[in-house]
Amino acid sequence: MTLARLAARHGVATSYSPSAGLTVDVPDATVVAVLAALGVDASTPAALRRALADAEAADAERLLPPTLVRWGDEPVPGLSDELTVVGTQVDQLPLGVHRLEVRHRDGRTATATLVVAPNAVPQPTARAHGFLVQLYSLLSSRSWGMGDLGDLAELASWSGRTLGSGFVQVNPLHAAVPGTPTDPSPYRPSSRRFPDPVHLRVEDVPEYAYATDRARLDELTGRAAALRQRVLTKGELIDRDAVWEIKREALHLLYRVPLGPGRRAAYCDFLAEQGRALEDHATWCALAERYGPHWRRWPEGLRDPRSAATGRARRELIDRVHFHSWLAWLTDTQLAAAQRAAREAGMPVGLVHDLAVGAHPEGADAWAQQDAFAPGMSIGAPPDAFNALGQDWGLPPWRPDVLAASGYAPYRGLLRNLLRHAGALRIDHVMGLFRLWWVPEGHPPTDGTYVHYDPEAMLAVLALEAHRAGAVVIGEDLGTVEPGVREALAERGVLGTSVLWFERDWAGTGQPLAPEAWRPGCVATATTHDLPSTAARLTGEHVQLRHRLGLLTSPLVTEQRAARAEVSEWLGYLERLGLLPDGPGDEKAEIIAVHRFLLRTPARLVGVWLPDAVGDRRPQNLPGTWDQYPNWRLPVAGPDAQPLTLEEITASPRLHELMRVFRGMGGGLGPRTAPPGARPS
Repeated sequence: MTLARLAARHGVATSYSPSAGLTVDVPDATVVAVLAALGVDASTPAALRRALADAEAADAERLLPPTLVRWGDEPVPGLSDELTVVGTQVDQLPLGVHRLEVRHRDGRTATATLVVAPNAVPQPTARAHGFLVQLYSLLSSRSWGMGDLGDLAELASWSGRTLGSGFVQVNPLHAAVPGTPTDPSPYRPSSRRFPDPVHLRVEDVPEYAYATDRARLDELTGRAAALRQRVLTKGELIDRDAVWEIKREALHLLYRVPLGPGRRAAYCDFLAEQGRALEDHATWCALAERYGPHWRRWPEGLRDPRSAATGRARRELIDRVHFHSWLAWLTDTQLAAAQRAAREAGMPVGLVHDLAVGAHPEGADAWAQQDAFAPGMSIGAPPDAFNALGQDWGLPPWRPDVLAASGYAPYRGLLRNLLRHAGALRIDHVMGLFRLWWVPEGHPPTDGTYVHYDPEAMLAVLALEAHRAGAVVIGEDLGTVEPGVREALAERGVLGTSVLWFERDWAGTGQPLAPEAWRPGCVATATTHDLPSTAARLTGEHVQLRHRLGLLTSPLVTEQRAARAEVSEWLGYLERLGLLPDGPGDEKAEIIAVHRFLLRTPARLVGVWLPDAVGDRRPQNLPGTWDQYPNWRLPVAGPDAQPLTLEEITASPRLHELMRVFRGMGGGLGPRTAPPGARPS
């Protein structure tokens, strides 16, 4: 009981409920390990008693929690009549982050951070549709072996003007951990604070026009063209490492070109604005070039970003630090250009960026913000009906106590950078704003437990930063969600994610949920990057794929029968609704019917998985696989698995046939230019 009381004071769960009516106790060893990661010693009975006594004494002395929240004009919880705020009127403070000083009637004083937030995040100005795409998979005839920010700007401009699309949602563009081979997953980045320069369109860097070594640049562009062709015509996978090798050489040539006065001033402004965060990131990149990407293996003095040894190394490597800072600036400017292209094309939202749930334990963020991360812990998911072993994602969690004590500074800085050039932000595993499953190092995921965060503070910071950026927020809330979380997110205007195949009347008949019963506050889609494409689901090819890879948990015949039953049930429902007038049997017509159904829902945003629009049958990621399947390395392709360029995608008759169902959506949102073949001669 003493351990449970101590754990509760630190937000550590001692039991959890994976399903209604079932409670699972957390091993005491897990609770002790998690408390240790929070700086609390409960390793012996005596240490446990001391820790509990210290916690109770601190609670008795504490006048205020370290961070308070005021929503709009609501009163601030925690400010009792016994406390007087010194030097300001709380109800007159503007939106923002403030430092409060209070005096108790007995003379004691205390300080706290106050977050004054709007009541909700911004909402879409109109109902809209848009494409969902993994940017690396979107190769144009100008790409250097993988999709880039120039391709993103082209897709946004074309879809906004031609199709009346309101947004383009992409995978996380966070900086990856360098090395060969680089982890291709965009959800295990080195840094969530800065984008990866591998996404740069080299020719769009203004200094490209003034580089003097034209022969070398021509050679590199020739190598890039050959790399692109191997992916598009010879069946090779996207090779991020090969792309970066060529781009890095080209960017070194451009780095030698002096910036003009205006460009120099803009770069200096960027450095000043980003400050220590960018300096740390660029320093880590420079040190990783010399010592490798695993900072825990560096010379001891360099493992601390604030040490004298790191300061000396930064000065010694100043040119490399500047190079990586310059790359961050270039990438930022091209992100800005892509969002500008989207808005100029009439998109009410524009780019939707994606926030991964965590960063790599050996990456730049984990090195630069060590105090904010829980040592010896990684986040994941508990066992459930789909994965009896649970999941360990290998990403260190933020310490909730450090976040609160810092006024959520790491979180605020992260959001501010991500929202710089975003019309909306998708938050992967948005339930992590409330609690995360922590797994002690060396233990299986089944030995983890939930650690709770302050959802009021997390949501308030999110609402404040989204308000400042004028950005919509989308939460990926699929899977097991703690009761009350969806309601709390909806109250603050955070849109959810609703995938057709999962939307059923789970509390009643179990049948497909009627379109009018869907929640309005969501992005409605047919699939995601972690699920089969719609064509694969309709044809049953996703079951065959998992069978070939040995991933089925039941006999093939059983899995096929269940998959056919699910699809038949949905197609029958679509037919009864009049959305599939000619009945099942035509895959293209069935995909169109699925999207007609999505349009019948009240969802504020409707997302079209770009591979669905051209009939691609391969998933971009197959959970549960590593090297058995080419996750995160496939270009968008047609039904025959032949890769398609961006130019071919935009001219695809199949795509245009599907997108005709969206005409007139959004109260006048329509195409601004005619599609191919519709222009007068």
